[in-house]
Amino acid sequence: MDDNNLPVAREGLPFIYLFAFVTLIFALLDWRCLASIGLALSLFTAYFFRDPSRHTPIEEGGIIAPADGKIVFCGEVIEDRYFKGAALKVSIFMSVFNVHVNRAPCTGKVIDTFYNKGEFLNASLDKASLTNEQAGIWMKTDSGHNLLFVQIAGLVARRIVSYAKPEETLKQGSRYGLIRFGSRVDVYFPVGSDIKVGLGDRTVAGESVLGYLK
Repeated sequence: MDDNNLPVAREGLPFIYLFAFVTLIFALLDWRCLASIGLALSLFTAYFFRDPSRHTPIEEGGIIAPADGKIVFCGEVIEDRYFKGAALKVSIFMSVFNVHVNRAPCTGKVIDTFYNKGEFLNASLDKASLTNEQAGIWMKTDSGHNLLFVQIAGLVARRIVSYAKPEETLKQGSRYGLIRFGSRVDVYFPVGSDIKVGLGDRTVAGESVLGYLK
């Protein structure tokens, strides 16, 4: 996905083409009200799937935000899937107005991935980390640290896209997936990491530094 040179994510093209085609039909039939609604939906869909370029800072041990949005949780939790104990979690909530292309928070080798079907609670709620549809990536960084980042579907999100596969290497800041129509991404750090964000902070995928691994 990192070779995308279009202004929008390729996953959004079918939706954009569909709304544009319907709008054209309404316009040819001179159904102006419906054509206006179709045009508005076409423009919003193109806006939602926008995929701007990002410039990732090169900082030793730095973990970059995988998503645009707002920090809704930052603290220590118990992570049973891979850490098998305590971890530091940073959660980023994406509204429908944020860019939804997700980027790798660091460079490293994908050790494992998982996907769980689940509910579609409001992604800003912390229990969404446990109950909602989600897809995760367990990575070993170049420095030998473990890192877990999880895409979580939200209230209106119904499709998680993740291209990472075990044994692949992800480059920090590269595109690895997206979530359609509202969602959240959780990043789990090893205990002892230096977290640089707090509740309410805004992040930019591929650019904002969440913290540093020791």
